[in-house]
Amino acid sequence: MVFVDTSVWYAAFVENAAYHVACKSLLIEHSASLVTTDYILDEVVTLLVGRGLRRVAVQRVPSLLDSGFCDFIRVTDDDFTEAWRLVQRFTDKQWSFTDCTSYAVMQRLGITEALSLDDHFRQFGFASVLP
Repeated sequence: MVFVDTSVWYAAFVENAAYHVACKSLLIEHSASLVTTDYILDEVVTLLVGRGLRRVAVQRVPSLLDSGFCDFIRVTDDDFTEAWRLVQRFTDKQWSFTDCTSYAVMQRLGITEALSLDDHFRQFGFASVLP
């Protein structure tokens, strides 16, 4: 299984985004084993709408939910609690709460690899596949 972060979904969905082609290729290359969460979906939609790309969100996001292209995981109460512990413990890091929920889900599911355009997953100790 390979976890997909917000940055990769965004770049794959937005044709003029930096790394658009590379991110689309990575998603296709790893398509048999993609995992993402409801919190990542929230970030993707919020980012798209905030940048005036509501139409892209409405057109592209259903592919995450309906097509079986990736496994869509909901953050559990335990994941939420663990994420909050991380936020409190690592005050020197710039990890968002969503980053921390991603960490908790990856730990719970035994996922060791992430597709991301930032270095937060490497800071967590996971292998990060960058374009």
